Amino acid sequence: MADQQAKVTSIDAIEQFRSVLILFLTKARPTLEEIVAEVSRTRQWLQHDQLSYWEKQMKIRRRELETAQAELFSARLSTIQQASAAQQMAVQRAYRAIREAEEKLRVLKKWGRELENRSDPMVKEIEQMHGFLTTDMSRAVAYLNEIIKSLRAYSELGSGIPRAPVPTTASEPEKLS
Repeated sequence: MADQQAKVTSIDAIEQFRSVLILFLTKARPTLEEIVAEVSRTRQWLQHDQLSYWEKQMKIRRRELETAQAELFSARLSTIQQASAAQQMAVQRAYRAIREAEEKLRVLKKWGRELENRSDPMVKEIEQMHGFLTTDMSRAVAYLNEIIKSLRAYSELGSGIPRAPVPTTASEPEKLS
């Protein structure tokens, strides 16, 4: 065991790997955080902002329908046929607007559930990866630092000690002194 030697060919390669790893971590962690934040913003927009917008639209459109129906009722009482036709069209238009808002609300609720079902497993995986990069890979960088220190210390020790000649194999010509 005493005559075994480690053959380190390049500490610089380990240092270069360490710096590339650090660069990767500085880019990957914020990217993963941005992905999770974007999913959260999309969920907020879909489940709250859009939902409240279309619920308000439903109230507005119901009021417009009530107004159109009241105008139609008034026109029928006054027996003006032309005004009655225009009022009927306004009522039909208000009904269509309400159906459109109801459909938008139905689709929003459906996609809110779909987004939740589809994104939650992926977000959990991204958060796990972020944790891995934050803890385990940070430890790996620290471990690489220790390896580099140990190898430097080892190579400094080895430079002061004469090295044993490397044995030749049968295929290599023997050197004559």
